[in-house]
Amino acid sequence: MARTTSSSTGPSAPRNRTPQPLPRRRRTFGDFVKAFFAFVALVALVVGVPGALAYAVGWPLPGGSPSLDWLQQEITVGTFINVLTVVVWLAWAQFTACVLVEVKAALSGVGMPNRIPGAGGSQLLARQLVAALLLVGATAASFAPGLSQFGQSLEGNQKPASAASAQQTPGGLFGQEQAGSAASAIAEQADQAAAHAEGGSNKKDGDTKYYRIQPPEGRHHDSMWEIAERHLGDGRRYKEIYQLNKDREQPDGSRLSEASLIRPGWIMEMPADAHGGELVEMPDEAPKISQDVKEQISDYAKSGDHKEGGGAQEQGGGQQGGGGSVDRDTAHITIPEQRPSEGGGKGQQEAPAASSGSESEGFSFGLPEALLGAPLLAAGLLGALGRRRRHALWQSAMGAVGGRRGMEPPTPTGGAAAAQDALLVGADPDGVRLLDLSLRGLAASLAEESRALPTVYAAWLSNGDLHLQLAQPAGRPPAPWQLGQDQTFWMLARTDAERYEDVDTAAPYPGLVSLGTLDDSRLLLNLEAVPGVVSLSGREADRAAVFASVAAELATNGWSDRMTITLVGFGQDLTPLAPNRLRHLDDIEALIETMEAETRQRRGALGAAGHDSVLTGRTGPAQHTRWAPHLVLLAAEPTGDDAVKLAELAADASRLGIGYLVGTESGDLPGAAWEMEITREGKLLAPLLGLELEAQTLPEALQRSVVELFVEADPGDGATGAGSGRAATAPPFLVDVTEQGRPAVYARLVGTYEIIGLDTPDGERSPLMHEALALLLLHREGVHPRVLASALWPRGVTEDVRDALVDRLREWLGTDPDGAPRLRADQSGRLTLAKSVVSDLDVLRSLYHEATQGRGANSRAVRGRMLTDALVLVRGPLLADRPQGRYGWLTHEIIDAQLPLLVADIGLALSEFHLEKGRAEKAIEALNAALGSAPGDERLWNELLRATHATGDSARLQAVAADLVARSGARGVPPRTEALLDELLPTWRSGLTAVS
Repeated sequence: MARTTSSSTGPSAPRNRTPQPLPRRRRTFGDFVKAFFAFVALVALVVGVPGALAYAVGWPLPGGSPSLDWLQQEITVGTFINVLTVVVWLAWAQFTACVLVEVKAALSGVGMPNRIPGAGGSQLLARQLVAALLLVGATAASFAPGLSQFGQSLEGNQKPASAASAQQTPGGLFGQEQAGSAASAIAEQADQAAAHAEGGSNKKDGDTKYYRIQPPEGRHHDSMWEIAERHLGDGRRYKEIYQLNKDREQPDGSRLSEASLIRPGWIMEMPADAHGGELVEMPDEAPKISQDVKEQISDYAKSGDHKEGGGAQEQGGGQQGGGGSVDRDTAHITIPEQRPSEGGGKGQQEAPAASSGSESEGFSFGLPEALLGAPLLAAGLLGALGRRRRHALWQSAMGAVGGRRGMEPPTPTGGAAAAQDALLVGADPDGVRLLDLSLRGLAASLAEESRALPTVYAAWLSNGDLHLQLAQPAGRPPAPWQLGQDQTFWMLARTDAERYEDVDTAAPYPGLVSLGTLDDSRLLLNLEAVPGVVSLSGREADRAAVFASVAAELATNGWSDRMTITLVGFGQDLTPLAPNRLRHLDDIEALIETMEAETRQRRGALGAAGHDSVLTGRTGPAQHTRWAPHLVLLAAEPTGDDAVKLAELAADASRLGIGYLVGTESGDLPGAAWEMEITREGKLLAPLLGLELEAQTLPEALQRSVVELFVEADPGDGATGAGSGRAATAPPFLVDVTEQGRPAVYARLVGTYEIIGLDTPDGERSPLMHEALALLLLHREGVHPRVLASALWPRGVTEDVRDALVDRLREWLGTDPDGAPRLRADQSGRLTLAKSVVSDLDVLRSLYHEATQGRGANSRAVRGRMLTDALVLVRGPLLADRPQGRYGWLTHEIIDAQLPLLVADIGLALSEFHLEKGRAEKAIEALNAALGSAPGDERLWNELLRATHATGDSARLQAVAADLVARSGARGVPPRTEALLDELLPTWRSGLTAVS
């Protein structure tokens, strides 16, 4: 039977443990010396500096308001001295604020002190001086009486953030480790003083209470939260235990550095008010304590001085041993240590969000922040939407030869338009690509070395680097991967990831999904690897937003191959996002029936294949089996027997490639290996895992908008155009193609990029302005300024730089004769171009429309002339000479699919025009010209076969057939074309054999 959660274990039902006591720490002469010098330094800096400034220089600022004459006076030595004095006053004020903050935090003994902006070095110095002074301060207890009760009253009002989050925050880690060591010494001293105050003079030095971490029982592992819950009455008081024992050497030689990382056999000193049968006070009073354990306690006592440099040792390698023995079922998620940012660049996963920033004052609206802050989710949705639109285009292309509808996808409006813009701004496709290459490259390297894939609980994207957190040590990773902060972290720098190339191997960790961010680090949890159910508690609406985000990212991510995602209890139907991956079930009963059958099937298949888990069957020599994950997202809370059945199914799920994320109102779910909570403020809390994240969510209104984008992209039943048949039959932007319609600015985008009617911008800004103009020309409906900034600066840019570019672009384009600017903003704030600014793509679309649906529909001569003129405009692919590294936003567009289809339509229409008069050679010429831009269009090849057949030259027809078969390659000739060849050239197969 799966165990219940920790919350069900109370003081009345203690486990059978063997706790051990510890001797207490005593002050040394060196402590008093340090305290004296710290006091002298603080007095000199806080009191002496302002006194010296007031005496030697006086007040450096003028006594009244300065006049213009004052600004014109000569700069003298006295002026420099006054300026320097102001700087020193500001530095003194900042340092004094740091001292006050550190004193407050040190005397309270709870949590870490607040950070003073821009005071990294000053605050570190203040922290060390205050710590040294208060370390031996006998009055600490008078400032913090009854610290253990203080923790109950004050901590109870705080969020259960973990010490791990506070101590291992990326950036400035070394300084924080030193601060943590000093803070733990202060907290320990205050607790001891409080214990003496409560116990009176009769309490002996050895009466401090201690606890010994016990071995796991089944799948349960001891945690500080449960220890605090049993013996202090409140799990949130685990920080007090952590501060008492942090950095003290344990019997196995390692140190406690993370509140979530404790190991059996470790000794924990407890606060004075700890209670319960599992605690002891004196080794001699506990007859079950062996002599070896007593020696361990003695050694442990020697580490209580928190010797200087302890934090540095841990930083440099002390954690190597501390985290290296986490067993397979111990699930702790720890934020990785970061390398300093190189060159000040943005992290790969946060770059697009950086360009979003705060709302621009120059525009009256914003974009959905949930997508702006979810770069991997946005990239997956954007890529899936582009594929859906391309598929719709090709479906529409095969539905008619000429005059077909749906060349343009429907233009979204309202919430759907804002959602699409947010996807464009927030997406980080490069980050997704590097993540996918890195994981597949790791799998391929391990397979070459005949090594198994390690179990990965989580991945962190931090400062552009990828950190994998393993369930247990797995040796040294293959190059270019490196060991991270301990044996359970494998790290890959972004510069190394960029050197990876595509490899033909299965995705090793398709179950990774983003949960949220902690500072600059993004956490991806591997739902497939969790040893049991992951529960999520909180309000129903908040839970639904997390579930929807998880489902959408799993359905569209770029680092997995095949996957099944079963959804139960979802209000919004998310199936349109990925019909091949997502499936909805009606209720929990149907889910349990389905999962029982699949669990039996997978167990049998694994046994028959000789594998112990899906990882060994997914990559390496047996990767042909390609075990796809099945992830269950149950938003509705199961009750009674259903919850127990799910717990039993999930007990063996991690090795079967099945993951369970289950919602709960109460937070008490049987079999929950990991418990999380989503708060009203958008925080994702997991106290036992040591996590407090900014949750990644997809609220209900945004779900509807995103689903609308996908629904509109589908052709729909019986529709002949893209979308659901609501697309306009004509292109959205038509130009005057007569002699009177000459534009003021004409840009050639089809082929080499050229601009007629404007001077070339000066300097290095010219390529940027050309790219901005191309983006606007391809989006006549308008471009959100944040979308423009994200396209031009994928790694982020400030609003002033973006606005300056828009101003320069407006000045460059100039004004129309009526004085109106050619670059303007519409009522929604989107940037649009005047009709006097035209591209050859606009002309191409307009000529085709005019030839088939305008004047050419009733005049054969007009139709032929316009189709011929249109085909002449095609000089090559879109923006053929675009520089490498730029125009990356084109990967989000469908213009690369639209242009070949448009050219093919023109070629087909012109071929039909010539064949009506029996001009087969002219038709062949038109089709060959179109094939130059659309070589893969089956319709062009079919018409070329017909036109060639019309010439009566069988040898020429045989040559065209041979060319077609050669181009088709291994996939073979399409069925329609094969049937046409059988009709026009029955001997084509034998003829090809003769040619070969």
